[in-house]
Amino acid sequence: MNKILILDFGSQYTQLIARRVREIGVYCEIHPFNKVPSIDSDTLGVILSGSPASVRDADAPQPDLSGIRGVLPLLGICYGAQWLSVSGGGEVAPAPSREYGRARLSIKDASDPLMKGLPEQSTVWMSHGDTIVRLPASARIIGSTESVENAAFRIEGEQTWGIQFHPEVHHSEKGSELIRNFVIGICGCKGDWTAENFVETTVASLREQLADDQVILGLSGGVDSSVAALLLHRAIGKNLHCIFVDSGLLRKNEFEDVLRSYEGMGLNVTGVKAADRFLSDLAGVTDPEQKRKIIGRDFVEEFNAVAKTIKDARWLAQGTIYPDVIESCSVKGPSATIKSHHNVGGLPKDMHLKVVEPLRLLFKDEVRRVGKALGLDPNILGRHPFPGPGLGIRILGEVTAQKAAILKEADAIFIGKLREWNLYDQVWQAGAVLLPVQSVGVMGDERTYENTVALRAVTSVDGMTADWVHLPYEFLAEVSNEIIRKVRGINRVVYDISSKPPATIEWE
Repeated sequence: MNKILILDFGSQYTQLIARRVREIGVYCEIHPFNKVPSIDSDTLGVILSGSPASVRDADAPQPDLSGIRGVLPLLGICYGAQWLSVSGGGEVAPAPSREYGRARLSIKDASDPLMKGLPEQSTVWMSHGDTIVRLPASARIIGSTESVENAAFRIEGEQTWGIQFHPEVHHSEKGSELIRNFVIGICGCKGDWTAENFVETTVASLREQLADDQVILGLSGGVDSSVAALLLHRAIGKNLHCIFVDSGLLRKNEFEDVLRSYEGMGLNVTGVKAADRFLSDLAGVTDPEQKRKIIGRDFVEEFNAVAKTIKDARWLAQGTIYPDVIESCSVKGPSATIKSHHNVGGLPKDMHLKVVEPLRLLFKDEVRRVGKALGLDPNILGRHPFPGPGLGIRILGEVTAQKAAILKEADAIFIGKLREWNLYDQVWQAGAVLLPVQSVGVMGDERTYENTVALRAVTSVDGMTADWVHLPYEFLAEVSNEIIRKVRGINRVVYDISSKPPATIEWE
C-alpha cells in the first residue's frame, strides 16, 4: 500500500495535512519528528509539518532526516521549509511583521512539478513569525508573494521542496492541487486508498489477527462503535459479542430503536437496562465532574458484569479513531485528561483481554464513508455526536428520573422538527439542555412557575471549534410552541447563540 509519512513538529494544522492527503486517496501516517519510523518500501514520500517553535530557538526541533533526504521526495511546510533552509546553509530571521493570513502567490517556475497546472497567481494562507531571508546555495525560488520572496523553493539535485505557506488550509485556493502534485505527480502514489479498499484489507487483517477468538465490544449507538462492530462482524461473525448499556440517560426510545437496528444488522448484542442504578447513584449529585465519574464508573461495572459471562473472551474491541492515536503520541505528549466514559476501562486484570482497534487509522469523515460502504443503517450513520454521559450533562444540577423524562420529550421534539424541516443534516450536533431555572408563565388562565429548556445547535468539523447555527425564526417558533404545549414542566424555551470558543458545545 502506497504511503506518505508526515513528520509532526507540533503544528495545529498537521491533521489537516493528513486529511488533504487522504482526500486524494493516498494513505498517510503522522509521526512525531523525534520518533521517525523505519522507512519501508511502501513509503513513497515525506512531508514536514509546521510548528509553533522557531528554527532560531536553542531547543528547536531537529529531525533526523538520514535515510529520507535525497532518497525520497520531501516537502517542508512552513517550519519544515525553514528547517530545510537553515540545515542547508540558508538563513531564517524574524519577519518584519508577523506574516499571517491571506497572501497572493506568484509562480516563478511553472515548469516545476510541484507547481504543475497551478494558475500564475493564487491565494495562499500564511502563518509564521520567521521568514527565510537567504536560501541555501543549492536552492532556487519557484514561488513568491508580495512580502515573502522565498515563499516556495526547490533544492537542486534532489526531490526536496519547501513552502512557507499552508496548502492544507482551505484558505489556500489551490492547496489541494499542490498537495496532489506532490503525492501523486512527484511521489508516484496511486491514489487508490478508498473506503471499499479499507474494508477489504481490514476485514482480511482482522480474520488473520483474531482467528477463532471471542471478542467483546461496548456499543454506544454512535458511528464509531457501530462501524467497528460491522467490520468485526464481517470478519468473525458470531464470535463478536456486543454490549449496549442503557443508563436511562439516552434519548427518547433510543435504547430500543438502536438495539433493534443492531439486531437487524445481524450483530450479536446484549442489551443491559440499568437506568435505576445510574439514577440512584446520581441522586443528590450536582457537580458536573462528579456526575461524569459516576456515569463512567457505573457503565464500566455494568459492562464488566456481562463481559465476565462471555466464555473464552480474549479481545476487547474499541472504536478508537486516528485523532485519538495522534493525540496519544503527539509532540506535546498525551492528553492530560481522558474522560473515563469514552473508553471501557477498569476491566478485571484476570480477564487478560488484548485490545483490537479496527478504526485506529481513520478520521471521523472516513469512518462515515467506511460505514456507508458496509451498509450501516443511515439513521446511525448520520447520527449527531452524543456525549458519553448522555443527558446526564444536559441536565444542569441534580439528575432525577423526572428531569430525564422531561428533557427526553423536549429533545425528541427538537430533533424531530430538525428532521421534519430538512435541517438535521445541516447541523453537526443538536440537543436540548434542561436548566435549573424556573420562571413565571401563563398557560390558559393560570399562572405557572416551571422549567426552562435551552436549545443548542452547532456546526463543526471535529468538535474542537464550533459555530452556532442560524436556524430560521419560524422553525424556532414552531419548536418552542410545540415543547411548551406538549411537555409538562416547561414554560420557557431559549436558544443558545454561543460559539466554541469561548463557550463549549455541551453545558457541563
